[in-house]
Amino acid sequence: MREGKIQVIPLGGLGEIGKNSLVVRYKDDIVVVDCGLMFPEDEMLGIDVVIPDLSFLIENKHMLRAIVLTHGHEDHIGALPYTLPQLNVPIYGTRLTLGLLEGKLQEHLPGFNPDLREVRPRETVEIGNFKVEFIRVSHSIPDAVAVALHTPIGVVLHSGDFKVDHTPVDGEMFDFHRLGQLGDKGVLLLLSDSTNVERPGYTMSERVVGETFDETFRRSRSRIIVATFASNIHRIQQALLVAERYGRKVAVAGRSIVNVVNIAHRLGYLKIPRGTMVELEEANRLPRQEVVILTTGSQGEPMSALTRMAMADHKLVEIMPGDTIIISAVPIPGNEKLVARVIDQLFKRGAEVLYEAVSGIHVSGHPSQEELKLMINLSRPKYFMPVHGEYRMLIQHAGLARDLGIKPENIFVAENGQVVEFTPKSGRFTGRVTAGRVLVDGLGVGDVGNIVLRDRKQLAQDGILIVVLALNQESGQVVAGPDIVSRGFVYMREAEQLLEEAKEQVKNALDKCADRGTTEWASIKAQVRDVLGRFLYERTRRRPMILPIIMEV
Repeated sequence: MREGKIQVIPLGGLGEIGKNSLVVRYKDDIVVVDCGLMFPEDEMLGIDVVIPDLSFLIENKHMLRAIVLTHGHEDHIGALPYTLPQLNVPIYGTRLTLGLLEGKLQEHLPGFNPDLREVRPRETVEIGNFKVEFIRVSHSIPDAVAVALHTPIGVVLHSGDFKVDHTPVDGEMFDFHRLGQLGDKGVLLLLSDSTNVERPGYTMSERVVGETFDETFRRSRSRIIVATFASNIHRIQQALLVAERYGRKVAVAGRSIVNVVNIAHRLGYLKIPRGTMVELEEANRLPRQEVVILTTGSQGEPMSALTRMAMADHKLVEIMPGDTIIISAVPIPGNEKLVARVIDQLFKRGAEVLYEAVSGIHVSGHPSQEELKLMINLSRPKYFMPVHGEYRMLIQHAGLARDLGIKPENIFVAENGQVVEFTPKSGRFTGRVTAGRVLVDGLGVGDVGNIVLRDRKQLAQDGILIVVLALNQESGQVVAGPDIVSRGFVYMREAEQLLEEAKEQVKNALDKCADRGTTEWASIKAQVRDVLGRFLYERTRRRPMILPIIMEV
């Protein structure tokens, strides 16, 4: 790459919600902003999480200088436990962000010693040819920052996830002044959060949720259960303060929320009123009107604490008539059915459920249109690139920037893997690098691909049929079988006739192979698979996976 150019390469977070990761390259130095995960889509059967394909970084790790984190949410730090062993470079982040990351790394990579470097808002660190500045913004987690990458040819400003909250719970104000100063000096490129671009107006302050908590706690005469994202420390803080105000004890249910509460309290980001917190077992012995339970499961996750409570499957918490359940979150796109199912089950158990349709029970951590306009007007960038959103959101955000006077030719709506090159006088697309999705299933990272997913989908839809037979090693004649075993296709007892006919089809296929002198196992298996597949489709209009197993005796 010639001097005087900056390359920006999104590896995740564009055209999707999650797995945010952005490469910025100047000369022979690469800095990565965030490295997150996303949760699997419905058709990704058995997949736990999805992370960005970082092949480009692995190939160019001699130029990789650091990973810079904007905040501690999973979609910004969650891929690091899977990728750090291959990319062991310094990681810069604020205190809480690194505290949450450290907890994840200890769980996934015991004994691994990452190079974690703590920074504070308004601090600038030198990383290769970059001077990286951290600027405080408001979000639904404390210690969130925007990142300004200063280079000799201009400033690249990455907003991170943000909202404009004039009454933040922790009192830490959005740094309008510094963003305005950068705008006065000149910002070459702004990359801005697009998640809520479709919402007009302003995003409500987090304190609105505290007011709703206060009203709910005041009128409730039974136990209160609050489900929220484990990382929403401001929400947890408000629940604790309101519980103390009304003389209630607070217990925590769910491993992830227990971990976050412990880390945030240890680092001083969560203030727990003395005598308010109790163990879950102790909470069960208290009068119900004196108890609040904070729990995970606001997204209806099948193994989460709230879902297990709703299904009467939780060891320590049983939902009783009169309980008040507050689901203080909005369903992530794709989780709507899961959340609705949990809400239905909670209502069936006689609970009163307050969820996202109830005003004030949840506010977003992302900026609506007026806040997005403010970010553009404060920084006044020459070039603009929307990030963090599905493709329609990026297009809407580009339109917003155009309305504010940024020239259409200076707005870049990119896709993951596209290389966008900027100079003080020009910006253009210059190519592509490898970018995509790496699927994590259990301990396997990247060992499940499209073929495995296709097989899982077929197994889930039509089941499997296993054909077992034994052949004489010398003559090739059938010695035993064929026997047929099915799973997820038909119930054996009720389909005896069909399976007997299927055996006859297999025998006919074997006879044809013998007549033609076919002895290759692969050819015999293919013939059995083809004949049986056609027969079963004609009879059932289903296409089960057919697995011939041949043994030689």
